[in-house]
Amino acid sequence: MTNHSAPGRWSAAQANQWYDRLPWLVGANFVPSTASNQLEMWQAETFSPDVIARELGWAAGLGMNTMRVFLHDLVWAADPEGFRGRIERYLDIAADNGISTMLVLFDSVWNPDVALGPQPEPRPAVHNSQWVQGPGRALADRDQYGRLQDYVEGVVGAFAQDERVLVWDVWNEPSNLNGARFEELANKTELVSALLPQVFGWARNAKPMQPLTAGVWVGETLYDDPLARIQIENSDVISFHDYQTPERFAAKLVDLPRDRPLFLTEFMARTPGSTFEGILPIAKRERIACYCWGLVAGRSQTLYPWDSWTKSYLDGLPDPWFHDVFHADGRPYIEAETAFLRQITGQR
Repeated sequence: MTNHSAPGRWSAAQANQWYDRLPWLVGANFVPSTASNQLEMWQAETFSPDVIARELGWAAGLGMNTMRVFLHDLVWAADPEGFRGRIERYLDIAADNGISTMLVLFDSVWNPDVALGPQPEPRPAVHNSQWVQGPGRALADRDQYGRLQDYVEGVVGAFAQDERVLVWDVWNEPSNLNGARFEELANKTELVSALLPQVFGWARNAKPMQPLTAGVWVGETLYDDPLARIQIENSDVISFHDYQTPERFAAKLVDLPRDRPLFLTEFMARTPGSTFEGILPIAKRERIACYCWGLVAGRSQTLYPWDSWTKSYLDGLPDPWFHDVFHADGRPYIEAETAFLRQITGQR
């Protein structure tokens, strides 16, 4: 596959020079245990800085030095100044714990029907039962694209020169159709394919000092994803997801472009064999930044596996937990696992 660069994309040399100044990055996809989704994390009524501070403190105690955090366009549309202030508060807390942050702008995963206000209660024992897409069904309404552009340029512009922000992940799993769990737009893939390059352009309009990326997430190789070309050719650093065994993970690395820094922005699902002990030694050797899914068990319910959407787990917790590292009270789920994390990160 011929690799071309979109206008404004960093050169490989620029990306590597930026990355060479950083420590090895290890962290998590973070949503506080009190939030079931992005809206519950960020709306003023449910924003919980005390919980965020406590849980990021636990992460820092393991040697984690970075988090990946999802924003949402509707929160910006309703209250841009308030949202900016809450992002500032989060970034202050993270920086106080020695943690940088990758901020995610849009997401194609889970429920496309999104509304501000109080969020529905999580469905019992169902993985990520209230997680929402952004922009969701607004994809089909071109009259809302101006609002989406204002969001991207506004939030990136607000933090474009902020050293607490590490990377902008412009769209999580853009090609995800969610396995028929929801009634998706019939032309969702085509709409995302057209909008995604524009989103990269809107972010670059804000002239951020941070790199941009969008993670390739599906398939045995990097290019199995139908939107891979758009994602890779627009990304300053290459990001990808992998929940496979160490052997399959190592095999996938052979197909990845190695001329730019690599970010494994989602991994660690114990049931299919993606574990800290299996993946992190490979990633450390190859100097790949890593973000597990899940930190503290809570309202996102990601300790339950993906198949909890169709299989009942009401009789008891899964063994092992699918994601998550800590109980809500800060106890490690697996003591040996957290000890390994402290060892491999050099945390004493």
